[in-house]
Amino acid sequence: MKRILIVSLLLTLFALGFSILMALAMPLPDRSMRGQAPSPSASPSLSPSPSPAVIIDGFLDDAFAVTVSFPDEVKTLPLGEYLVGVLGGEMPASFEMEALKAQAVAARTYTLVRILSARKPEHPDADVCSDHTHCQAYLSADELYERWGEEDYNAFYQKIIDAVRATDGLCLTYEGAPIEAVFHSSSAGKTAASTEVWGRALPYLVSVESPESALDVPNYESSVTVSHADFKSTILRAYPNAALGDDPENWIGAKTLSQSGRIDTVIIGGVGVPGTELRTLFGLRSTAIQIELTDTDVVFITTGYGHGVGLSQYGADAMARAGYRYDEILAWYYQGAQLGTIETYLFPQIG
Repeated sequence: MKRILIVSLLLTLFALGFSILMALAMPLPDRSMRGQAPSPSASPSLSPSPSPAVIIDGFLDDAFAVTVSFPDEVKTLPLGEYLVGVLGGEMPASFEMEALKAQAVAARTYTLVRILSARKPEHPDADVCSDHTHCQAYLSADELYERWGEEDYNAFYQKIIDAVRATDGLCLTYEGAPIEAVFHSSSAGKTAASTEVWGRALPYLVSVESPESALDVPNYESSVTVSHADFKSTILRAYPNAALGDDPENWIGAKTLSQSGRIDTVIIGGVGVPGTELRTLFGLRSTAIQIELTDTDVVFITTGYGHGVGLSQYGADAMARAGYRYDEILAWYYQGAQLGTIETYLFPQIG
Protein backbone atom coordinates (compact mmCIF):
# COMPACT_ATOMS: atom_id res chain seq x y z
CA MET A 1 0.00 0.00 0.00
CA LYS A 2 2.84 2.39 0.93
CA ARG A 3 4.60 1.52 -2.32
CA ILE A 4 1.47 2.47 -4.32
CA LEU A 5 1.16 5.79 -2.46
CA ILE A 6 4.83 6.60 -3.07
CA VAL A 7 4.56 5.82 -6.80
CA SER A 8 1.38 7.94 -7.07
CA LEU A 9 3.06 10.83 -5.29
CA LEU A 10 6.13 10.64 -7.55
CA LEU A 11 3.93 10.65 -10.68
CA THR A 12 2.01 13.69 -9.42
CA LEU A 13 5.25 15.58 -8.68
CA PHE A 14 6.61 14.67 -12.12
CA ALA A 15 3.46 15.96 -13.88
CA LEU A 16 3.55 19.20 -11.88
CA GLY A 17 7.22 19.75 -12.68
CA PHE A 18 6.62 19.11 -16.39
CA SER A 19 3.77 21.67 -16.46
CA ILE A 20 5.97 24.29 -14.83
CA LEU A 21 8.77 23.69 -17.32
CA MET A 22 6.35 24.00 -20.28
CA ALA A 23 4.92 27.26 -18.92
CA LEU A 24 8.40 28.71 -18.52
CA ALA A 25 9.30 27.69 -22.07
CA MET A 26 6.20 29.37 -23.60
CA PRO A 27 7.04 32.91 -24.82
CA LEU A 28 4.93 35.75 -23.45
CA PRO A 29 3.17 38.18 -25.81
CA ASP A 30 5.57 40.93 -26.87
CA ARG A 31 4.05 44.07 -25.30
CA SER A 32 6.94 46.23 -26.57
CA MET A 33 5.17 46.39 -29.94
CA ARG A 34 2.00 48.00 -28.57
CA GLY A 35 0.87 50.87 -30.74
CA GLN A 36 3.02 49.76 -33.67
CA ALA A 37 1.83 47.91 -36.73
CA PRO A 38 2.42 44.15 -36.36
CA SER A 39 3.24 42.05 -39.39
CA PRO A 40 0.22 40.73 -41.29
CA SER A 41 1.77 37.29 -40.91
CA ALA A 42 0.66 37.42 -37.28
CA SER A 43 -2.98 37.30 -38.39
CA PRO A 44 -5.03 34.19 -37.62
CA SER A 45 -5.69 31.76 -40.42
CA LEU A 46 -9.19 31.26 -41.80
CA SER A 47 -11.43 28.27 -41.65
CA PRO A 48 -12.84 27.17 -45.04
CA SER A 49 -16.44 27.82 -43.95
CA PRO A 50 -18.06 31.04 -42.70
CA SER A 51 -17.52 31.28 -38.96
CA PRO A 52 -16.80 34.05 -36.43
CA ALA A 53 -13.29 35.47 -36.51
CA VAL A 54 -10.83 33.63 -34.29
CA ILE A 55 -9.36 36.25 -31.98
CA ILE A 56 -5.83 35.46 -30.84
CA ASP A 57 -3.83 36.85 -27.92
CA GLY A 58 -1.17 39.50 -28.27
CA PHE A 59 -3.14 42.28 -30.00
CA LEU A 60 -4.04 45.52 -28.29
CA ASP A 61 -7.48 45.68 -29.92
CA ASP A 62 -8.45 42.47 -28.16
CA ALA A 63 -7.90 43.99 -24.71
CA PHE A 64 -10.95 46.21 -25.21
CA ALA A 65 -14.65 45.59 -25.71
CA VAL A 66 -17.38 47.45 -27.57
CA THR A 67 -21.12 47.09 -27.01
CA VAL A 68 -23.05 46.94 -30.29
CA SER A 69 -26.78 47.42 -30.82
CA PHE A 70 -28.08 45.08 -33.53
CA PRO A 71 -31.70 45.10 -34.75
CA ASP A 72 -32.64 42.18 -32.48
CA GLU A 73 -30.08 42.24 -29.67
CA VAL A 74 -27.21 44.02 -27.95
CA LYS A 75 -23.87 42.21 -27.95
CA THR A 76 -20.47 42.92 -26.43
CA LEU A 77 -17.61 42.09 -28.78
CA PRO A 78 -13.82 42.34 -28.61
CA LEU A 79 -12.84 45.48 -30.49
CA GLY A 80 -10.73 43.55 -32.99
CA GLU A 81 -13.59 41.25 -33.92
CA TYR A 82 -15.96 44.20 -34.24
CA LEU A 83 -13.59 46.09 -36.53
CA VAL A 84 -13.29 43.11 -38.88
CA GLY A 85 -17.07 43.20 -39.32
CA VAL A 86 -17.07 46.97 -39.80
CA LEU A 87 -14.28 46.94 -42.36
CA GLY A 88 -16.00 44.17 -44.31
CA GLY A 89 -19.27 46.08 -44.23
CA GLU A 90 -17.91 49.52 -45.00
CA MET A 91 -15.27 49.07 -47.71
CA PRO A 92 -14.94 46.70 -50.69
CA ALA A 93 -12.41 43.99 -49.82
CA SER A 94 -11.04 44.29 -53.36
CA PHE A 95 -9.57 47.69 -52.46
CA GLU A 96 -5.84 48.16 -52.02
CA MET A 97 -4.43 47.09 -48.63
CA GLU A 98 -3.26 50.61 -47.77
CA ALA A 99 -6.79 51.92 -48.31
CA LEU A 100 -8.18 49.15 -46.08
CA LYS A 101 -5.65 50.02 -43.39
CA ALA A 102 -6.67 53.69 -43.57
CA GLN A 103 -10.32 52.69 -43.21
CA ALA A 104 -9.47 50.42 -40.26
CA VAL A 105 -7.81 53.31 -38.39
CA ALA A 106 -10.73 55.62 -39.18
CA ALA A 107 -13.26 53.01 -38.02
CA ARG A 108 -11.31 52.31 -34.83
CA THR A 109 -11.13 56.04 -34.06
CA TYR A 110 -14.83 56.52 -34.79
CA THR A 111 -15.61 53.64 -32.42
CA LEU A 112 -13.29 55.00 -29.73
CA VAL A 113 -15.10 58.36 -29.73
CA ARG A 114 -18.46 56.58 -29.41
CA ILE A 115 -17.21 54.47 -26.49
CA LEU A 116 -16.01 57.61 -24.71
CA SER A 117 -19.21 59.55 -25.42
CA ALA A 118 -21.51 59.98 -22.44
CA ARG A 119 -24.58 60.72 -24.60
CA LYS A 120 -26.00 57.92 -26.76
CA PRO A 121 -29.72 58.75 -26.96
CA GLU A 122 -30.35 56.61 -30.06
CA HIS A 123 -28.96 53.48 -28.37
CA PRO A 124 -28.40 54.22 -24.67
CA ASP A 125 -27.57 50.58 -23.91
CA ALA A 126 -24.76 50.35 -26.49
CA ASP A 127 -21.68 52.24 -27.66
CA VAL A 128 -22.53 51.90 -31.35
CA CYS A 129 -25.20 50.41 -33.59
CA SER A 130 -24.98 48.42 -36.82
CA ASP A 131 -27.02 50.95 -38.83
CA HIS A 132 -24.65 52.55 -41.34
CA THR A 133 -26.87 55.65 -41.61
CA HIS A 134 -26.23 56.38 -37.95
CA CYS A 135 -23.00 54.69 -36.86
CA GLN A 136 -21.05 52.15 -38.93
CA ALA A 137 -22.06 49.17 -41.01
CA TYR A 138 -21.26 45.76 -39.56
CA LEU A 139 -21.47 42.39 -41.29
CA SER A 140 -21.00 39.03 -39.60
CA ALA A 141 -18.86 36.31 -41.13
CA ASP A 142 -21.98 34.63 -42.50
CA GLU A 143 -23.16 37.89 -44.09
CA LEU A 144 -19.73 38.48 -45.60
CA TYR A 145 -19.79 34.95 -47.01
CA GLU A 146 -23.07 35.79 -48.73
CA ARG A 147 -21.66 39.06 -50.06
CA TRP A 148 -18.39 37.68 -51.39
CA GLY A 149 -19.33 34.11 -52.27
CA GLU A 150 -17.44 30.89 -51.67
CA GLU A 151 -14.73 31.65 -54.22
CA ASP A 152 -13.57 34.94 -52.67
CA TYR A 153 -14.55 34.50 -49.04
CA ASN A 154 -11.31 33.07 -47.61
CA ALA A 155 -8.98 35.51 -49.37
CA PHE A 156 -11.13 38.56 -48.69
CA TYR A 157 -11.78 37.68 -45.06
CA GLN A 158 -8.07 37.15 -44.44
CA LYS A 159 -7.32 40.46 -46.15
CA ILE A 160 -9.77 42.29 -43.88
CA ILE A 161 -8.25 40.68 -40.78
CA ASP A 162 -4.77 41.62 -41.97
CA ALA A 163 -5.77 45.28 -42.40
CA VAL A 164 -7.18 45.43 -38.86
CA ARG A 165 -4.22 43.58 -37.35
CA ALA A 166 -1.65 45.66 -39.26
CA THR A 167 -3.03 48.81 -37.62
CA ASP A 168 -3.63 47.21 -34.20
CA GLY A 169 -4.59 49.80 -31.59
CA LEU A 170 -3.92 52.83 -33.79
CA CYS A 171 -6.27 55.82 -33.73
CA LEU A 172 -6.28 59.41 -34.97
CA THR A 173 -5.85 62.35 -32.60
CA TYR A 174 -5.81 66.13 -32.77
CA GLU A 175 -4.26 68.15 -29.94
CA GLY A 176 -4.29 65.10 -27.71
CA ALA A 177 -7.92 64.02 -28.23
CA PRO A 178 -9.38 61.40 -30.60
CA ILE A 179 -10.99 62.96 -33.66
CA GLU A 180 -14.38 62.58 -35.30
CA ALA A 181 -13.04 60.25 -38.00
CA VAL A 182 -16.05 60.40 -40.30
CA PHE A 183 -15.88 58.93 -43.79
CA HIS A 184 -17.96 58.54 -46.94
CA SER A 185 -17.98 56.55 -50.16
CA SER A 186 -16.88 59.03 -52.85
CA SER A 187 -16.49 62.73 -53.49
CA ALA A 188 -17.03 64.97 -56.49
CA GLY A 189 -13.45 66.16 -56.86
CA LYS A 190 -13.25 67.61 -53.35
CA THR A 191 -14.33 66.53 -49.90
CA ALA A 192 -16.66 68.77 -47.91
CA ALA A 193 -15.65 70.68 -44.80
CA SER A 194 -17.55 69.70 -41.65
CA THR A 195 -19.09 73.16 -41.44
CA GLU A 196 -20.76 72.65 -44.85
CA VAL A 197 -22.74 69.64 -43.61
CA TRP A 198 -23.13 70.03 -39.86
CA GLY A 199 -22.40 73.73 -39.29
CA ARG A 200 -19.52 72.86 -36.98
CA ALA A 201 -15.98 73.75 -38.02
CA LEU A 202 -13.39 71.14 -37.08
CA PRO A 203 -9.79 71.99 -38.05
CA TYR A 204 -8.98 68.50 -39.31
CA LEU A 205 -12.17 68.19 -41.40
CA VAL A 206 -11.56 70.72 -44.15
CA SER A 207 -12.17 70.49 -47.88
CA VAL A 208 -9.35 68.76 -49.79
CA GLU A 209 -8.92 67.47 -53.33
CA SER A 210 -9.98 63.84 -53.79
CA PRO A 211 -8.66 61.87 -56.79
CA GLU A 212 -11.48 59.40 -57.60
CA SER A 213 -13.37 59.72 -60.87
CA ALA A 214 -16.06 58.03 -62.94
CA LEU A 215 -13.40 55.52 -64.04
CA ASP A 216 -13.00 54.35 -60.43
CA VAL A 217 -16.47 54.61 -58.91
CA PRO A 218 -19.60 52.70 -59.96
CA ASN A 219 -22.56 55.07 -60.38
CA TYR A 220 -20.26 58.03 -59.82
CA GLU A 221 -22.91 60.13 -61.53
CA SER A 222 -26.54 59.22 -60.96
CA SER A 223 -29.93 60.81 -61.47
CA VAL A 224 -33.29 60.93 -59.73
CA THR A 225 -36.36 61.98 -61.70
CA VAL A 226 -39.38 63.42 -59.88
CA SER A 227 -42.64 64.48 -61.48
CA HIS A 228 -43.69 68.10 -61.14
CA ALA A 229 -46.57 67.06 -58.87
CA ASP A 230 -44.36 64.98 -56.56
CA PHE A 231 -41.71 67.69 -56.41
CA LYS A 232 -44.29 70.31 -55.47
CA SER A 233 -45.97 68.21 -52.79
CA THR A 234 -42.65 67.16 -51.25
CA ILE A 235 -41.38 70.73 -51.02
CA LEU A 236 -44.66 72.04 -49.60
CA ARG A 237 -44.72 69.38 -46.88
CA ALA A 238 -41.31 70.56 -45.69
CA TYR A 239 -41.73 74.26 -46.53
CA PRO A 240 -45.43 75.24 -46.47
CA ASN A 241 -44.58 78.90 -47.20
CA ALA A 242 -42.89 78.10 -50.52
CA ALA A 243 -44.67 79.83 -53.41
CA LEU A 244 -45.03 77.14 -56.07
CA GLY A 245 -47.49 78.40 -58.67
CA ASP A 246 -48.78 76.77 -61.81
CA ASP A 247 -45.63 77.39 -63.87
CA PRO A 248 -42.73 75.08 -62.86
CA GLU A 249 -40.31 77.36 -64.71
CA ASN A 250 -40.63 79.79 -61.78
CA TRP A 251 -40.11 77.28 -59.00
CA ILE A 252 -36.33 76.97 -58.86
CA GLY A 253 -34.16 80.05 -58.43
CA ALA A 254 -30.52 80.81 -57.73
CA LYS A 255 -28.25 78.45 -55.85
CA THR A 256 -25.13 79.10 -53.82
CA LEU A 257 -22.27 76.62 -53.74
CA SER A 258 -20.01 75.66 -50.87
CA GLN A 259 -16.23 75.73 -51.05
CA SER A 260 -16.24 72.13 -52.27
CA GLY A 261 -18.71 72.86 -55.09
CA ARG A 262 -21.75 71.27 -53.47
CA ILE A 263 -25.11 73.01 -53.17
CA ASP A 264 -25.13 75.12 -50.04
CA THR A 265 -28.59 76.64 -50.59
CA VAL A 266 -31.05 76.71 -53.49
CA ILE A 267 -34.04 79.03 -53.73
CA ILE A 268 -37.25 77.06 -54.29
CA GLY A 269 -40.51 78.95 -54.34
CA GLY A 270 -38.77 81.93 -52.76
CA VAL A 271 -37.50 79.85 -49.81
CA GLY A 272 -33.87 78.94 -49.20
CA VAL A 273 -33.52 75.15 -49.04
CA PRO A 274 -30.16 73.77 -47.78
CA GLY A 275 -28.48 71.25 -50.04
CA THR A 276 -28.39 68.75 -47.18
CA GLU A 277 -32.18 69.03 -46.81
CA LEU A 278 -32.70 68.69 -50.55
CA ARG A 279 -30.66 65.49 -50.50
CA THR A 280 -32.79 64.08 -47.67
CA LEU A 281 -36.13 65.08 -49.18
CA PHE A 282 -35.49 63.37 -52.51
CA GLY A 283 -33.16 60.54 -51.47
CA LEU A 284 -30.16 61.87 -53.42
CA ARG A 285 -26.72 60.27 -53.22
CA SER A 286 -24.91 63.52 -52.42
CA THR A 287 -25.24 67.31 -52.33
CA ALA A 288 -23.13 67.73 -55.46
CA ILE A 289 -26.35 68.33 -57.39
CA GLN A 290 -27.35 69.69 -60.75
CA ILE A 291 -31.05 70.41 -61.25
CA GLU A 292 -32.71 70.20 -64.65
CA LEU A 293 -36.34 70.95 -65.48
CA THR A 294 -38.24 69.18 -68.26
CA ASP A 295 -41.82 69.58 -69.42
CA THR A 296 -42.99 66.94 -66.95
CA ASP A 297 -40.24 66.34 -64.39
CA VAL A 298 -37.52 67.73 -62.16
CA VAL A 299 -34.26 65.83 -62.69
CA PHE A 300 -31.51 65.77 -60.05
CA ILE A 301 -28.06 64.74 -61.28
CA THR A 302 -25.63 63.97 -58.47
CA THR A 303 -21.92 63.17 -58.32
CA GLY A 304 -20.32 61.03 -55.62
CA TYR A 305 -22.00 59.31 -52.71
CA GLY A 306 -22.31 60.31 -49.05
CA HIS A 307 -22.04 63.44 -46.95
CA GLY A 308 -18.59 64.13 -48.36
CA VAL A 309 -16.74 64.84 -45.09
CA GLY A 310 -13.47 63.20 -44.03
CA LEU A 311 -12.02 60.10 -45.68
CA SER A 312 -13.30 59.32 -49.16
CA GLN A 313 -13.16 55.56 -49.48
CA TYR A 314 -12.79 55.52 -53.26
CA GLY A 315 -10.37 58.43 -53.02
CA ALA A 316 -8.30 56.45 -50.51
CA ASP A 317 -8.20 53.50 -52.90
CA ALA A 318 -7.09 55.77 -55.75
CA MET A 319 -4.32 57.18 -53.55
CA ALA A 320 -3.25 53.67 -52.51
CA ARG A 321 -3.04 52.61 -56.16
CA ALA A 322 -0.85 55.67 -56.76
CA GLY A 323 1.58 54.42 -54.10
CA TYR A 324 0.51 56.30 -50.96
CA ARG A 325 0.76 54.56 -47.59
CA TYR A 326 -2.20 54.41 -45.22
CA ASP A 327 -0.69 57.01 -42.86
CA GLU A 328 -0.22 59.41 -45.80
CA ILE A 329 -3.82 58.84 -46.89
CA LEU A 330 -5.07 59.60 -43.38
CA ALA A 331 -2.88 62.70 -43.10
CA TRP A 332 -4.42 64.00 -46.34
CA TYR A 333 -8.08 63.50 -45.47
CA TYR A 334 -7.72 64.44 -41.79
CA GLN A 335 -5.52 67.51 -41.99
CA GLY A 336 -3.26 68.00 -38.97
CA ALA A 337 -4.31 64.76 -37.25
CA GLN A 338 -1.71 62.43 -35.76
CA LEU A 339 -1.54 58.72 -34.98
CA GLY A 340 -1.97 57.64 -31.38
CA THR A 341 -3.04 54.48 -29.55
CA ILE A 342 -6.36 53.60 -27.97
CA GLU A 343 -4.77 52.54 -24.68
CA THR A 344 -4.18 56.25 -23.98
CA TYR A 345 -7.95 56.68 -23.64
CA LEU A 346 -9.36 53.30 -22.56
CA PHE A 347 -8.78 50.82 -19.75
CA PRO A 348 -8.53 47.17 -20.77
CA GLN A 349 -11.86 45.38 -20.47
CA ILE A 350 -10.88 41.90 -21.62
CA GLY A 351 -8.05 40.02 -19.98
